[in-house]
Amino acid sequence: MPVDNAIYDRLSDSWWDERGFLFTLKALNPVRFGYMRRILLDELRLAPAGRQVLDVGCGGGLLAEEFARLGFTVTGVDPSEESLGVARRHAESEGLAITYRRATGEVLPFADASFDVAYCCDVLEHVADLGRVVAETARVLRPGGVYLYDTFNRTPASWLILIFLLQELAWTSLMPPRLHDWRMFIRPDELRRLLEQQGMTQCGLTGLKGKGNPLAIIRALRARKRGALSYAEVIARMEIGESPDTSVQYIGYARKGG
Repeated sequence: MPVDNAIYDRLSDSWWDERGFLFTLKALNPVRFGYMRRILLDELRLAPAGRQVLDVGCGGGLLAEEFARLGFTVTGVDPSEESLGVARRHAESEGLAITYRRATGEVLPFADASFDVAYCCDVLEHVADLGRVVAETARVLRPGGVYLYDTFNRTPASWLILIFLLQELAWTSLMPPRLHDWRMFIRPDELRRLLEQQGMTQCGLTGLKGKGNPLAIIRALRARKRGALSYAEVIARMEIGESPDTSVQYIGYARKGG
């Protein structure tokens, strides 16, 4: 069955609500943004001031606000007008100047070489045309620009954990039905080839993996079903961090050639 991307319209009010499902992505910010911050500031030594950043599939602005607080100039695009409305209101309440526009990753409404940094997090496994999204992102990046991403690997392990355990099995499911389609998950070598076709070189890749005790995670999933734990609390119990194991989820970056 195809993925149900309309969920981001229906559940848009839960982006910043710890009791809501979409807040699970906020709970992943420490590990995901921690990686991206380290790459940009420590490894590549980019000074945020004056740097233009594009968030492709920004949702409610969870990561856009992190980049804005570092001092980057951030633009976010998303096809969900409901999510964009949430993002605009929250940024305003936080005093953050972030530009949000409705657009898809396949058709970015920007001139060539407009951005120094672009990123797609929890996006690539949802898009209709992966190759087109990568091509458009490469187009709007300046020479030497940085492309950051995270997504899911297409392996038996990712099917067992993400599809069967967390999406389909009634007594442990954390995610809504049809949020993900395993056939749309992306192997690292497939993504690397797409990047290379668009003149980008993969420079770093690492896995993201839960380090919590498996039995404790199962108990946490059951507790959420009973209403005893929030979505964010369950994610915390998973203890997701960087790992050499890329079999379920991975995060990485590439650079556009000059």
